[in-house]
Amino acid sequence: MGRSAWARACWSRLRRERLLLVFGGLALALQLVDPQPWPRWRAWLALPTLLGLFALLLSIEGIRASGAVQRAAQALARRVHDQRTLALALVAGSALLSMVLTNDVSLFLLVPLTLALGRGSALPVRRVVILEALGVNAGSALSPVGNPQNLLLWQHSGLSMAQFVWRMLPAAGTMLVLLACAVWLLVPARALAAGGAPAASAAPLRPALGWVSVLLLLGVLALLQEHRATLAAALALLVFVVGWREVPRRVDWGLLGTLAAMFVGLGHLAQWGPLQAWLLRPDWHAPLVLYAGGVLLSQVLSNVPATVLLWPHVGHPLALAVAVNVGGFGLALGSLANLIALRLEGGRGNLGEFHRISLPFLLVCAPLVWLVTRVLG
Repeated sequence: MGRSAWARACWSRLRRERLLLVFGGLALALQLVDPQPWPRWRAWLALPTLLGLFALLLSIEGIRASGAVQRAAQALARRVHDQRTLALALVAGSALLSMVLTNDVSLFLLVPLTLALGRGSALPVRRVVILEALGVNAGSALSPVGNPQNLLLWQHSGLSMAQFVWRMLPAAGTMLVLLACAVWLLVPARALAAGGAPAASAAPLRPALGWVSVLLLLGVLALLQEHRATLAAALALLVFVVGWREVPRRVDWGLLGTLAAMFVGLGHLAQWGPLQAWLLRPDWHAPLVLYAGGVLLSQVLSNVPATVLLWPHVGHPLALAVAVNVGGFGLALGSLANLIALRLEGGRGNLGEFHRISLPFLLVCAPLVWLVTRVLG
């Protein structure tokens, strides 16, 4: 391929990475109006987080390349015969897994399974993946280790794990009940497939790759718990470079680039002078101001940067946790899990369908959670 043809191919690929262009443009624009030194950029880049995601992507890609996901999809489809029951099982699984494995890891495990189930069946895959994204946001809200904002606020709260779960139960329980209603309304109880289980994948089952990838995933999760992201990434890369070199080539590098640009752009925006000055105006100790502000700020900054930005101004870590977890619904930017789910699904037009489901969900969820927490909190 000539240099010009290669450049055209790269530009064509880049044009499809719309979120990468948006967040990259935001980062460059802010650097022009508010120049910052490289150490600030390096801090915003959150390299340990990116390395951890890279290790997870490698591990999950190995499991997918082994054919195990396709076999699991076939086994599940043989036991469940209607779309609604299967969707409820998948969304419930995403919520439960997110309580112990964090929301992004749960999506990396369940979205490939959902995509495999959709091949050769009538399952509305995109809708189920969107509901899984809502599911991990709702499920992770209950757990102090389910997502980064809960982990941060739990550490500042002084509560035990059991106390944190009990205090978050009214809000998370409301989200989960609404989620079950959404699945019931949005996924019909029609037969899963005219021909039964999804068609078998053309790829053969590779047990060695599957078992190594599963063990590697467990090792990566253990290393990430110990904040050893660099070691986790190096270990995952070494395993596949030595044994299965095609796996690193199949990793979604566009997703990693998008997340890097998002971290830098939103990190800079959160520390931008005019925004910081605006944060001094509201009375963040007023419960309704904190709740509405946390929800709305999550829509434009994502809920983790919104948490970091608001925490120094509030004195109620659990109230802020409720607000930013509710803020994960609505716009896709509200939660990193939303962007990961849409990226893993990969279809055209998925952003529009996501908002047709998630925005109404937020409009119902936000006032209802407020009322429930005021009565039971």
